[in-house]
Amino acid sequence: MLTMRNTFGHIFTLTTFGESHGAGIGGVVDGMPAGITIDMGFIQSELDRRRPGQSSITTARKEGDEVELLSGVFEGKSTGCPIGFLVRNTSQRSSDYENVRDVYRPSHADFTYTQKYGLRDYRGGGRSSARETIARCVGGALAKLALRQLGIDVVAYTSQVGDIALDRDYQKYDFKMIETNPVRCPDTEVAKRMEQLILDVKAEGDTIGGIITCVVRGCPAGLGEPAFSKLHAELGAAMLGINAVKGFEYGEGFSGVGQRGSEQNDLFYNNKGAISTRTNHSGGIQGGISNGQDIYFRVLFKPVATQLRPQQTVTKDGHEITLEVKGRHDPCVLPRAVPVVEAMAAMTILDHYLLNKTVTL
Repeated sequence: MLTMRNTFGHIFTLTTFGESHGAGIGGVVDGMPAGITIDMGFIQSELDRRRPGQSSITTARKEGDEVELLSGVFEGKSTGCPIGFLVRNTSQRSSDYENVRDVYRPSHADFTYTQKYGLRDYRGGGRSSARETIARCVGGALAKLALRQLGIDVVAYTSQVGDIALDRDYQKYDFKMIETNPVRCPDTEVAKRMEQLILDVKAEGDTIGGIITCVVRGCPAGLGEPAFSKLHAELGAAMLGINAVKGFEYGEGFSGVGQRGSEQNDLFYNNKGAISTRTNHSGGIQGGISNGQDIYFRVLFKPVATQLRPQQTVTKDGHEITLEVKGRHDPCVLPRAVPVVEAMAAMTILDHYLLNKTVTL
């Protein structure tokens, strides 16, 4: 008999439940510090950034994704008790998936899920659907509210779609521009090119992937562990647990492989009485522990597996068939994945802050 792991985190934890075409998606956040002002408008705005039907480059599924907090909040503040929440599904079209009831969709979890559990919910992928990330955005919003009081900020943006890419240096961009376009790219001219590429791919019934860059500012030194819970390893695990993610790098990452150590070392200096580094090639983490500089990393998303064009596959009985998928799907997941990346990063940073116990809220 097999069970499923549905909990993320150590002290600040998120347990999620629900399926894409079930009654709803929900969760329980435990370990939320008491006394944090709970801004419902902010939590809903984080879900609005993730919800479907935002623009012509996202899925046409229409969902309000309105969150209801069920516990753990009194007179507008967290009580320290578990915070339960629910977002009901209101626009399911399960009939769109009837033709894949006994079919393994290419590059989906259909085959592996069946091999592990012996059955699967074929309606939109069930538990393996990216709709589960609703709960992560709620958990992330709560974590962000706590991080606000610590002066820690988490921002992500689309930095590449297909072969259209921004410069890797995040400091060149105005983060206020991220939410001014549907792609969530801080460069408006590049954003227009990215948007057109996504529309072109969508018109072909195809999909495309890209990269999201995330920056954590204001993180104190000392978070993370030197061995099995290195901060970059925890961030990497959080990101690789997001649907469609295929790669993670922090700091200079793979681009630094051609440099010498003398070029990449971050030299220390006395910055008006505070020890700092002249550069930040390390991405704010050294020896698995945050060093007080900006933490920055990049997350690679593959093209969405669902294609609105014929593909060869097999049924669960091994019969080869040509599959034509129906339904409403994203041609590019990146615009809606930006808040999910932020959410996972925020929960990871808050969790390690609480684990560290060097400063209290």
